[in-house]
Amino acid sequence: MPTRKVNPTSAGRRNMSLADYSDITTSTPEKSLLRAKPKTGGRNNLGRLTVRHIGGGHKQKYRVIDFKRDKHDIPAVVKTIEYDPNRNCRISLLQYADGEKRYILTPHTVKVGEKLMSGAAAEIKNGNALPLRNIPLGTMVHNVELTLGRGGQLGRSAGAQIQLLAKEGKYATLRLPSGEMRMVHLECMATIGQLSNPDYKNLRLGKAGRTRWLGIKPTNRGVSMNAIDHPHGGGEGKSPIGGKPQTPWGKPAMGYKTRRGKSYTSDKFIVKRRTK
Repeated sequence: MPTRKVNPTSAGRRNMSLADYSDITTSTPEKSLLRAKPKTGGRNNLGRLTVRHIGGGHKQKYRVIDFKRDKHDIPAVVKTIEYDPNRNCRISLLQYADGEKRYILTPHTVKVGEKLMSGAAAEIKNGNALPLRNIPLGTMVHNVELTLGRGGQLGRSAGAQIQLLAKEGKYATLRLPSGEMRMVHLECMATIGQLSNPDYKNLRLGKAGRTRWLGIKPTNRGVSMNAIDHPHGGGEGKSPIGGKPQTPWGKPAMGYKTRRGKSYTSDKFIVKRRTK
């Protein structure tokens, strides 16, 4: 997906870049795979604000994505490549030989009319899904399962690709886009190739309004607040933070580890932490 610049008719458009959507083949989604997506405004079921800076934005419908790729050994044809407002990569509508339709994350270079398949017997081809055990070393994959049968959780954003580095015993070693290296069970499913829309990282919103269209509200700095609202606030004129950087609730910020150190976390499978 190449990006395009616009004429600098205003300050907001001067540094703005847009997607040209040349890879999109239809603007009409499959109705049977659409679900309602009501706005929350960052509030929970009690009406209390639990996530700040959420509100407004364009109305969206959720597309049901097949992250599991569990329809094994049945060929499918790529019918369309579509825009999905809920994610930054493209999605593809697959029609299987038995007539069922499913959305998947579109791999880079996959075109309309191609045949894809999932299962241990599938060939090593962009868009095919196989267990890690059946994928050659060095292959780039995406949409990788962390837990058997749960569906892909790793490598799902635009342009993402994960490298299969080694296989030892029951586990494969993967290098994630962040630089982290971790072990995943060899029976977990992964899809061959890089994800679509790798140029997404080059987009520049250009103006505050485009952020509001995405449903993101402005973030206010702690030092500009009153002391009652934030630990960084208060004081006459511009004041330094004073002490350690904190969240609005007094928890340490800037490098404070928040992962839960319980036995059920997957920390023990991390071979090397991500690069800072």
